Amino acid sequence: MFVMVSCSCASAEISKDIVASAWKKIAKADGFREVPINYENQDSPNAWVKFQSGSNYSVHVTTGLMRILNAEDEIAGVLGHEIGHVRLGHYGQDVSRALGWNVLGYMLGRIGGLGGIAAQTAGKIGANLIESGFSREQEVEADDYGTELLKKAGYDPYGLYRAMKAFADNKYITQPDGFNSHPPTERRLQHLQEKAKEVKASKVIKSSARNPRKAKHGESEGNR
Repeated sequence: MFVMVSCSCASAEISKDIVASAWKKIAKADGFREVPINYENQDSPNAWVKFQSGSNYSVHVTTGLMRILNAEDEIAGVLGHEIGHVRLGHYGQDVSRALGWNVLGYMLGRIGGLGGIAAQTAGKIGANLIESGFSREQEVEADDYGTELLKKAGYDPYGLYRAMKAFADNKYITQPDGFNSHPPTERRLQHLQEKAKEVKASKVIKSSARNPRKAKHGESEGNR
C-alpha cells in the first residue's frame, strides 16, 4: 500500500481481533468476499491483496502496520483502500502495462544491435512497473474509495486520514520527487483530510453508487 522510508517512534498498537473486526465490516459493506487475514511478521507497515489466479486471492497485514495504528477505523480505512485498488481495476492496469513493455522488449530484441540494448531496458521497465506498486493517480483513487467505504461501513471517514497521519508521525513518509510512484505524504494527507470532510458532510455514500470496472486479476501483489 504505502511506499515509505525511515522509521521511529510513536507508540500505538491494534490487536488481531481489531483487524479481523474491521475486515469483516469493511468487506461486507463493499460486498467483497471475506477471506481470512494473513498476518505477516514484518516491521515494515503494510497491507495488500495478493492474487493467485482469477478470484482466488488473499489479504495480508503486517505486524508493523498493527504496531503504529491506534483504532479500528484506521485499519478499516487501510483495508478499504486495498479493496479500492481491486474494485477500480488497478491490478489489471498494472499487469497490462507491464506486459506491454515486455512485448515491446521482445520485438526490439529481434532487431539486434541498439535494438537489443533497448529491449533490455524495456524489459526492466516492465518488471519495475509491477514491483514499484501503483501510480500516484491510482493511490489517490484508492484513497477516495477507501474514505467513502468507511462511511458506508459505519466508520468515521477520517479513519484513513488518521492512518496516514500515523505513518507520518512514525517517520514513514514519501518524499516529493519525480521517482516515487506514491504521492508525497504531505499532499496526500491534505487530500485525505479534504475528502473525509466532504464525505462526512455528504448524505450520499458515493462508493455504493459506483459501478467500478471489474479488475483483471493477474498474478501480482500490490503494496501500500
